[in-house]
Amino acid sequence: MTPYAFIYSLHLLAALAWVGGMFFAWMVLRPAAVAALEAPARLKLWLAVFPRFFYWVWAAVIVLPITGMGMLHLRFSGFETAPRYVHIMIGLYIAMLALFLRIQALQLPELRRAVTAEDWQSGGAVLGRIRRLVGINLLLGVLVVVIAAARPSF
Repeated sequence: MTPYAFIYSLHLLAALAWVGGMFFAWMVLRPAAVAALEAPARLKLWLAVFPRFFYWVWAAVIVLPITGMGMLHLRFSGFETAPRYVHIMIGLYIAMLALFLRIQALQLPELRRAVTAEDWQSGGAVLGRIRRLVGINLLLGVLVVVIAAARPSF
């Protein structure tokens, strides 16, 4: 395996974990939790799910720029010679990171406080805001995947 293939594989695995995890949460886990659980249990479930998932998102947040810069320098010798789609993907990563950090730093502690206080209405409102941000991040992540898949052949 070439160094580029190894770096590329790590990059894809990190993106798969992050975007695939959001897809699973949005399209599978959320509807099942709504159908099967009352609000208090549903909020407690999400409070247990987020830290486990965010562990993998943090890994992706670290791996993606490292492997991305490695591929950038191995393939294009830097930013100046990289095609526009690479710059767009970097910008989308930054937007996704900002949304993730917002959820991690602001919404998750607020959800934790609401669940601890058994304030289910406030917890539901916070969970709704998290859901919207995850939905936006999922769309951005899918857009990155589409751009990567549609890029010109090397």
